[in-house]
Amino acid sequence: MSGGMGGGEAGVPDDLLTTKGDTHGFSTVNARVPIGADLAVLTADSTAALGLAWTPPASSTEMISIAMGDETSVLAAASTTVPVVTFSMPYGFTLTGVIVSAVTPPTGAALVTVDVHEDGSTVLSTKVTIDAGEKTSATAATPPVISDSGLAVNSLIQVFVDQIDTDNVATGLKIYLIGTQT
Repeated sequence: MSGGMGGGEAGVPDDLLTTKGDTHGFSTVNARVPIGADLAVLTADSTAALGLAWTPPASSTEMISIAMGDETSVLAAASTTVPVVTFSMPYGFTLTGVIVSAVTPPTGAALVTVDVHEDGSTVLSTKVTIDAGEKTSATAATPPVISDSGLAVNSLIQVFVDQIDTDNVATGLKIYLIGTQT
């Protein structure tokens, strides 16, 4: 053993780590980095004394995607009272975006218009639209506005096609709920 330190590996004292989950750090000498809170992530941090810090895990954006029909059938008649899709939220979710896409783009003056409800109330103050000739709402002249971003676990989510395109040619609609789990 070098450096006069008893029992440790590579010059690290035996009593440096005192708690299950502790790890080593170093500035000018070996030092203890105590275990972080449950689910915390050990992150390189040049501003921390030992170059390491425990941080909360980053929330990652995810997407719930749902087909609102098959790929080739045109949309059924629009309805603000009969949902096209109904499901229960599998977990709490902070909604940050809603996109609708089509395999065959809508045509005519009337826009495909889609609404999302949670437990009977809309979560959009401006509904999702697909402009004529476009395959996605991501390019819509008027983007959707989310008025209620907190979707609760086990809440009933309903998707309505409030309006179909003038020529009723749009097919293959899908909706993408974008956000993070809570």
